[in-house]
Amino acid sequence: MLTMAAKLLKWRKLSTRIDLMLRSDAVSTRRFLHEGPDTMEELLDRHLAKKRETANQRRGGGALSLYRDILRATRFYTWTDSRGVLWRDVLRENARKEFEAVRFETDPEVITRLLIGGSDAVSSALDRLTEKQRAMIEKRNRGDQP
Repeated sequence: MLTMAAKLLKWRKLSTRIDLMLRSDAVSTRRFLHEGPDTMEELLDRHLAKKRETANQRRGGGALSLYRDILRATRFYTWTDSRGVLWRDVLRENARKEFEAVRFETDPEVITRLLIGGSDAVSSALDRLTEKQRAMIEKRNRGDQP
């Protein structure tokens, strides 16, 4: 019987706390997560951890950003090659193979060189595509092509 009384007392205390929390005057005494850290050490730990995370994200984020740029750029290649496969799919497959080939590269200089080269290749390919499409539109507007 004593254990049952102890359990009942525990639940009564819990329900009293919940009632206090639900009252409007007790709400101001609750501490919310967004109020910030209690000590200077907590503050520094949070900010230092965020800086480390962003450095890691930048390292992988450059490759991810370039890969997404490639995927976006290949949307405009809608014609097929001699085998009947869309150029978009061929380019995406080749990009995937190239990224997988250097997936475990750790040398920052090599990674930077690859990212810059890839970014330049995407921008030049888009420039050439834009010029080709502009020429096709001008040709169509002149009436040279039906």
